[in-house]
Amino acid sequence: MTLEEHPTPAPGPGEAVVRVEAAGVNFIDIYQRSGQYKLDLPIPLGLEGAGRVEAVGPGVAEVREGDAVAWTSGPGSYATHVRVPVAKLVPVPEGVSPKSAAAAMLQGITAQYLVRSTFPLGPGHTCLIHAAAGGVGLLLCQMAKRLGARVLGTVSTEEKARLAREAGADEVILYTQADFEAEARRLTGGAGVHVVYDGVGKDTFEKSLGALRLRGTLVLFGQASGAVPAFDPQILNQKGSLYLTRPSLVHYTTTREELLERAGDVLGAIARGELDVSVGATYPLAEAAEAHRALAGRKTTGKVLLLP
Repeated sequence: MTLEEHPTPAPGPGEAVVRVEAAGVNFIDIYQRSGQYKLDLPIPLGLEGAGRVEAVGPGVAEVREGDAVAWTSGPGSYATHVRVPVAKLVPVPEGVSPKSAAAAMLQGITAQYLVRSTFPLGPGHTCLIHAAAGGVGLLLCQMAKRLGARVLGTVSTEEKARLAREAGADEVILYTQADFEAEARRLTGGAGVHVVYDGVGKDTFEKSLGALRLRGTLVLFGQASGAVPAFDPQILNQKGSLYLTRPSLVHYTTTREELLERAGDVLGAIARGELDVSVGATYPLAEAAEAHRALAGRKTTGKVLLLP
């Protein structure tokens, strides 16, 4: 990655130019930079952020100059200014900082649709959350607990275990010291969990399937350790008529109404003090490469942000 200077963009019809106050760093940025997700290069990175509207294009009535906004699925957020389609902008409520708003967009909306729609959690459910002290993991723990589920989490260190427990995890498994599949079975009396939320991928896939109860669901929403190798679907039958889904945020925000509903749920919970967004590390824009190294090396907890 290189930092370059370009003219401030001008908004076109249906667009706004936003002064970026905080930009989120996510694994998808690493996938794009490393070539795991094939894109035509060069390309500006960064899919989410928060800031203030500085200019609007012709015909734009939804936002005006000075509005506090946040966005996701808008490339180029690693910048001081970004041009964003107005349809992707959401209002930031009073009392929610730019850091919290930026940290909550991609990961917060992801956590929201995972527990509300992909596998709707409720009382009586037991879930297993991998990387429970990461950005998505900490939000999942809080949301799952608020919905009445029993929460098991996996982490690598005692410090991360403490963070996961503070976020609502009932039981925390240090996968560096114990077999999480066996522990999940033990903690559920041999039955297994109803759902595994797995953003790790290759390293956890097989044991995640093994941690599920009959007709359980593996929600594979990321691949921090690499893509899952090809496998025979018959394994889902053999392990108990299991369900497997690979969701994407874009399919859970197909309309502006759905985006506003999900983002409003997350940002509203932050404004009311019901959801804590943990910002683990911040970097200046010029140190984006270092932010990627820290995230890829699993040296972070909570959300990683760039502050232009």
